Amino acid sequence: QVQLVEFGGGLVQPGGSLRLSCAVSGSSLSINEMAWYRQTPGAQRELVAGVTSGGYTWYSDSVKDRFTISRDNAANTVALQMNSLKPEDTAVYYCYATLANARVYWGQGTQVTVSP
Repeated sequence: QVQLVEFGGGLVQPGGSLRLSCAVSGSSLSINEMAWYRQTPGAQRELVAGVTSGGYTWYSDSVKDRFTISRDNAANTVALQMNSLKPEDTAVYYCYATLANARVYWGQGTQVTVSP
């Protein structure tokens, strides 16, 4: 079955950087959109950044100019480079992908904590 596995979460000080990665496996179908979402306790999951198979990207206003999303279509991976991190970026980050079968898949989530 299709699996999305995330790597790279952890604890970082304000102003620091982290890089998240996500690998998609278990399917030969092409991957359409890939994205990163995040969620804090009691809040709805929110979109952080997304990228199409053609490389078009979009970002939430809260992370624009600090985060960069990228993907490797050959490796079926997507990454999120997070710079100038703030305490309000603390959340569980989820990888998201839609495949050619039009189904949506999620990773298990990785914790990012920004704290002195």
